[in-house]
Amino acid sequence: MQLLDLTLDSPAENLALDEALLQNAESAEQASEVLRLWEPREFMVVLGSSSRATVEARLAVCRQRRIAVLRRTSGGAAVVTGPGCLMYSLLLDRRRPELRGIDTTHQFVLDALVAALGPLKPGVARRGTSDLAIGERKFSGNSLRVKRDWLLYHGTLLYRFPLRLMGQCLGSPPRQPEYRGGRSHALFVANLPLEAPPLREALARAFAADEPLATWPEELTARLAAEKFTDPDWTYRLL
Repeated sequence: MQLLDLTLDSPAENLALDEALLQNAESAEQASEVLRLWEPREFMVVLGSSSRATVEARLAVCRQRRIAVLRRTSGGAAVVTGPGCLMYSLLLDRRRPELRGIDTTHQFVLDALVAALGPLKPGVARRGTSDLAIGERKFSGNSLRVKRDWLLYHGTLLYRFPLRLMGQCLGSPPRQPEYRGGRSHALFVANLPLEAPPLREALARAFAADEPLATWPEELTARLAAEKFTDPDWTYRLL
């Protein structure tokens, strides 16, 4: 697998790069699987593709604090991310048997992450549909977007994140895993007590991502950032 450790300047560009990698793969312009690692330089709220903005985000707080609100193309609930949250994105070939179903895809990716992180922090486990947790506290949420032959699987790894921002910027998600037990964000999430370098190394090792990706779709990324991910009609298409 190829490795792309790249954080772009703006929130929109970072979301657009994930989408551009997926589009390139589906059009056969990029034929190899990729692990991308990045960490936002500023805080942002990212809505899921079907999130209702006024339900899942506290928009007035975000405006007041100048926290960008964007919408990704994958499913799942809204998240807050920023410095102290390592992001990963996997571009995977769906023609592999283990990736043909949604449940088996979650199992494939999350089991690999558990195996990689467990030696660094015992007790890491998969919880709910697509969470990683230590005990009853979630530190990673994940989502995916599926196309015909390729899929994008991406998620968050909290390690030095100001957790109070979640309660300040997010509403209660409309769908919650049973193990959450109705807890607030403050009582439900936690930071994984590791630093970014070993986390990066563990993820690269988990997916045998040891070949640097020499080029990435710069023009398509810029176009998607300008035409889609900064477009209010896309971000606020569901209120």
